[in-house]
Amino acid sequence: MNADYKILLDANVLANYAVCDLFLRLSEKPRLVLPKWTEQILDEVYRTHTRQLGWNKRLADTFRNAVTKSFPEAFITGYENLIPLMSNDEKDRHVLAAAVREKLDIIITFNLKDFKPEDLDKWGVQALHPQDYLITLYSMNPQVVIMKLNQIARNKGEELEDTIIRFGQSLPTFSTRLLEDMGM
Repeated sequence: MNADYKILLDANVLANYAVCDLFLRLSEKPRLVLPKWTEQILDEVYRTHTRQLGWNKRLADTFRNAVTKSFPEAFITGYENLIPLMSNDEKDRHVLAAAVREKLDIIITFNLKDFKPEDLDKWGVQALHPQDYLITLYSMNPQVVIMKLNQIARNKGEELEDTIIRFGQSLPTFSTRLLEDMGM
C-alpha cells in the first residue's frame, strides 16, 4: 500500500526523536502517510530541543535542516489569516489553522487537551494521539510498520523487540499491541 494520506505533525511529536523517526520513516517509500508542518511548528521543535531537551544548537540545526531537505513538500504556508478564527487553545491555534488551510483531517499530537472536539468539528479536523494513529496504520499494514521498526532497530544495533519495548515509554498501548501480536 502506498498512501498519500496527509497528516499534520504537531511540534511535540516532531520533538520526540523516536516517535518522529518512526513517523518520518512511515513517510518514506513504501509510505503510509505524508507529513505536514509549518515553519512555526519547526520553530517550536527547535526551542524544545535546545531549551528543554538540552540539544546543542548545532544538533538542533542539523535536525531541522534534515527534515526540511527530506520533506520539502511538508510545509504549509498561508494559514496565518485563519488563526483568529480558531477557538482551540490560543498557543495551538496556528496548528489548527494550518490543518484547515491544507484541508487536513488529522492532527497528530500528544497534547489532545488543546484540541477539543468542539473546536475541531466545525473544521472537519480530528486530533489523535500518536499511538492511536500508529495502531491504525499498523492495523492497515502491519508489514510496513514492522519493516520500518526493523530499520530503526538495525540502525541502533538492537533487536526489534528491544526497539518496540523502548517505544513503550512514549507509546505504551502501541508497544504492547505489537509485542502481543509478536507473541512476546
